[in-house]
Amino acid sequence: MNKLKLRVALFTGLYAPFLTGVSVAVHQRVRWLLQQGHEVFLVHPQFNDQYPKQVGDRPMPGLDELKSYPNFSSYAFPTEPLIFYKSLPQPLSYRHWNDTQLLTDFQPDIIVVEEAAQMRGMYSALIQGYGRPVGVQYAKRTKTPIISVFHTDIVAYIRYYLGDVFFNLLRPIIPKLVKQSSEVYDLNVFSSREQLVKYQNLGCYPSEYVPYQGIDCEKFHPRNICHNPIPDDDRPTILFVGRITAEKNVPQLIDAYPLIAAKIPNVHLVIVGSGPLDAEIRKRAEKFGSGITIWGESHGTELLGWFARADVFVNPSVTENFCTTTNEALASGTPVVAALAPSTSEQVTPGQNGFLAEPNNPADFAQKVVDILANPELKAAMAAQARPSILEYDWSACMEKFEAKLYSLVQVSNTAETTVV
Repeated sequence: MNKLKLRVALFTGLYAPFLTGVSVAVHQRVRWLLQQGHEVFLVHPQFNDQYPKQVGDRPMPGLDELKSYPNFSSYAFPTEPLIFYKSLPQPLSYRHWNDTQLLTDFQPDIIVVEEAAQMRGMYSALIQGYGRPVGVQYAKRTKTPIISVFHTDIVAYIRYYLGDVFFNLLRPIIPKLVKQSSEVYDLNVFSSREQLVKYQNLGCYPSEYVPYQGIDCEKFHPRNICHNPIPDDDRPTILFVGRITAEKNVPQLIDAYPLIAAKIPNVHLVIVGSGPLDAEIRKRAEKFGSGITIWGESHGTELLGWFARADVFVNPSVTENFCTTTNEALASGTPVVAALAPSTSEQVTPGQNGFLAEPNNPADFAQKVVDILANPELKAAMAAQARPSILEYDWSACMEKFEAKLYSLVQVSNTAETTVV
């Protein structure tokens, strides 16, 4: 039976060439919807000369890959750099562009807003942003279903960027902000059950768990060891891949390294990524010589090789929401040591595909890494179980669930309209 083809308007605050897990996920989602024959209108941030040149030079999949689809169209909204992170964008306010007019022209069956809180301005604690809920005016006027896709623990991010003092001043109004930013949508979807509960306790309704955050399990695979970036280096390798930012807790890897090196001779920590803490991390790593490599950004087969090459993948962040790079490491057959945080316990089963460490405790984190590297049999068993543990989150399986949710919301909306008529 032929499925109904939907007209999907998708707004995102992050997209290529801005490098984040959200950018990658949005691209994959749009491409999958296009492959199913749906018509997609992608509204994404504009890249301009206010950003560092290297941002625009990234070899990331993006619009060029999607333009070959006749059912694809797009609009780049004006942006300025995020105050706290100059390589990421924030949308200019609604006085500079009009989401309602864009939707009026496209006439979608359903509206998807990825990272709605960021579009509104909560990444910058409402200092920057669009200034009103994206897509809501049109949705209310036309009775079009609209959903918000939750990617980031925004509350945790605000705390990291503003610090405890300012965060404690904001704490009393956090539930109000969460309620205001969520109640305007027909549904807020979470890829992590634990994050869902956390935000429901803060007043996020209507909300639901939908396992939409998948990865390409054929792309990330143990066979990518053939792309090993350091083929002549047989040292045990600990790998981190992600943005070099405060909320990712990357400095704690530098704290943990000497504790690991004291028990695992010649261990090698590789940090792949870029961000505002680059200079700090490089300076702190200098005293460890070749023991720590700050690789910078990695793309394509080289990045696939890093995931497959690593002996242990490490993720010290306590702000993740079903972290993509953790899943990519597991799909590549690499055990994971992650800080215990909302969603990490849904990805890492201690003793099977890795370990969970006490949050913000470099000593415990280091010991968990040592426990794997010092026990070849345990490491081999975890590596064997890593990939099977994540296969249910293959991109196609997750997107089929996401598509089913879109269909159900459109059907409910159509039924309601018929009833009214």
